[in-house]
Amino acid sequence: MEVDEKADKPVVACYCATFLKPEMVHIYRQITALRRFRPVVLAQKREEAQRYPFHDVIMVRKPATHFLRRVWYRRLRHAPWQISAGETSALLHVLEQAEAKLLHVYFGHIAVHLRPLIERWERPSVVSFHGADVMVDLEKSAYHAATIRMLEAVRLVLVRSESLRVALVRLGCPPDKIRLQRTGIPLQQVPFQPRTWPADGAWRFLQAGRLIAKKGFHTSLCAFAEFRRRYAHATLTLAGEGPLRGELETLARKLGIEESVSFTGFVAQEKLRELFYQSHIFLHPSETGPDGNQEGVPNSMLEAMASGLPVFATRHGGIPEAIEDGLSGVLVAEGDAEALTRELLHAVQKPDLLASPAKEGAASVAANFEQQTQVRRLEEYYQEAINLS
Repeated sequence: MEVDEKADKPVVACYCATFLKPEMVHIYRQITALRRFRPVVLAQKREEAQRYPFHDVIMVRKPATHFLRRVWYRRLRHAPWQISAGETSALLHVLEQAEAKLLHVYFGHIAVHLRPLIERWERPSVVSFHGADVMVDLEKSAYHAATIRMLEAVRLVLVRSESLRVALVRLGCPPDKIRLQRTGIPLQQVPFQPRTWPADGAWRFLQAGRLIAKKGFHTSLCAFAEFRRRYAHATLTLAGEGPLRGELETLARKLGIEESVSFTGFVAQEKLRELFYQSHIFLHPSETGPDGNQEGVPNSMLEAMASGLPVFATRHGGIPEAIEDGLSGVLVAEGDAEALTRELLHAVQKPDLLASPAKEGAASVAANFEQQTQVRRLEEYYQEAINLS
C-alpha cells in the first residue's frame, strides 16, 4: 500500500493574486521548494502556466462587481478597496476545504485588500513584503490606517531585507512581528565562472529587470553613453520588459548610443543566464521611484553576482546588504550617472582587479541567499506562526 507523503504535511495556502507574472520567478522557487509543508496556491488569475507549472492552484475569480467596488473605495472613500463579505465567506470556505493550517499572503498591498479575510479566519496568517509594496500610497491617511490594521491582524510579517524591516517599523509595525526571509538563489543553476576581460575595449555591460523607474535604467544609459566616449566598441544589453521601454529607447537615440544598446524584451531564465556568462559587468543603479517604490534585494543582481559578474549598483534599499562597497561590488549614490561612469572607467583601466569583487560577490550570495537555507528558514517561520496560535 502506497503512502501519500503529502497527506501528513500541514497545508499552507499561498495567496498570490496573479500566479505568476513573468518576473515572479522568486515566488515560484520559494513555493515549489517547500518540503515540510504542502503548498496550495490561491489565485485570481493564472499566467505563464507553462513556465511555472504547478498542480494545486485554486482559482478564486473576481466577482462581477469587483471593478465598481474598487472605484467606490478609491474615488469616493479615498481608501484601498477591501474584499466583500461574500468574497470573504467564499475564501473561508476554500481554506476550510483545503484544510489549510496557515495563510501566506504575498505582497503587503494585497494583504490590505484581504484584511476582512485575515481578521475572520481563525487560523494564523503571514504576509511577505518584497519592496514595491511597502511605501506606495502610504502618504494617504486612509491607506496608512488600513495597512496598520492589516499588520495588527497577521501573525508574522516577512521582509526580504533589513531596509524593509526598518521601513515597516517606521510605518508602525511591531518589531517583534517581523522576520527576515531573504530571496533564495539556486546556486547550482548559476555556477561561478571567472570572466576573461576584453583587450580591445569591447566591454559588454548588462542590466536585467522590469523596465520601471526604480531600476535606474536612465542612469545606466547616461553612464554608458559617457563610458562609450572612451570605449567606442562597448555595448549595453537591457534585458526586460515594462512601461518605460519606449522612453528608454528614445533616450538611447538622444544620447547617440542606440546602435550600441540592445533591448531584448523579457527573457526566460535560461537565456538570462547565457547573457550573464557573455557579459563582463552588471549594472543595477536602483533608485526610489516617484511613487515611493523601492527595491528589496534585486533577484537579477544576486544571480549575476553568483555567476561571477562584478556588479556596479547604488546605495539603495537592500542592495548594501548584499554588496559591501569596494569588496563585493561597487556602490554609488542613487541617480548619480557621473559617479557610476567614473567608477566604471577606473575599473576597466586595471581589469584584472575586477576578479576580486566578482569572487567576493559570489561568496556573499552563497553565504546569505542560498535557496535551500532560505526556504528552510521560511518553514521555521511557518511553524512559529502556527505554534503562536
